[in-house]
Amino acid sequence: MPLFPVCFSGGGIVAQMQTYVTTRDLATLIDPLLGLCLEAGEAICRHYHAPGTTDYEMKGDDSPLTQADLESHDILEEGLRALDPSLPILSEESTEEALAGRRDWRRYWLVDPLDGTKEFIGGTGEFTINIALVDDHAPVLGVLYIPLQRRAYVGIPGVQACCYSRERGWQAQPLAARPLEQGRPLVVHASRRHVGPRLQGCLEWLGEHWGPVTRRNSGSALKFCQLAEGGGDFYPRFSPCCEWDTAAGQAVLEAAGGAILGMDGRPLRYNCRDSLLSPHFYAIADRGHPLWQQLLRRRPG
Repeated sequence: MPLFPVCFSGGGIVAQMQTYVTTRDLATLIDPLLGLCLEAGEAICRHYHAPGTTDYEMKGDDSPLTQADLESHDILEEGLRALDPSLPILSEESTEEALAGRRDWRRYWLVDPLDGTKEFIGGTGEFTINIALVDDHAPVLGVLYIPLQRRAYVGIPGVQACCYSRERGWQAQPLAARPLEQGRPLVVHASRRHVGPRLQGCLEWLGEHWGPVTRRNSGSALKFCQLAEGGGDFYPRFSPCCEWDTAAGQAVLEAAGGAILGMDGRPLRYNCRDSLLSPHFYAIADRGHPLWQQLLRRRPG
């Protein structure tokens, strides 16, 4: 089957969109988005390998801001505007003036120019570029790009997810989240920077109701990539994050067969509130397994 075919019919998110958003439209965006990510990623890597990588300032929300964040933002903003001048851009580094009236936006780009700035400063290499196209409050196309690996995870929900590796051009391989298998330890992805009683309680509940649990730590949106490529089963998030942290990952994971669900059991939705903070969520590889419905009915301590 061709990667990201330009003709598709059937159910799912893509089939429910307005007629001006077709699979053909979305598929034609992939090549220019890969080019933009490569350009922004090379800029990030230049900063990462240069003296002064740890130089940063603190923003109003106590998150760090580096020159790499700003340069990536400028590259992506310019490129996305050239790609479609009619679409607004909501970036982590957008000014308040640029976001005026955003609640009226139905279709827009949602961008994190450097997801994992603390990992960038800490030298772990675990950072990504996140780009999502949001339509009617749902991500319909997502790109997660890993600059140091020159690798992109791309998903169109209802169609397909692929991993693109930059060698002599972009080489693509389909992605598929893995099913749960009884007797195999449950692999849970989490952030080493975010621990707490709710996460610990969730891990203990899984141990009681499933069996052995293996925890793997990583930064930024890499956890969504790992679930989408079959490298794990679950990623619970109980600590604060924002909509630009999750939208691209949601598109990729949904396209690979998984889901990101809020505590109400519904997929996350975007630009629905005054705040851009995301609710707590469960990222799930095998979205149809009854274990997750049991977990959603549990009352966390």
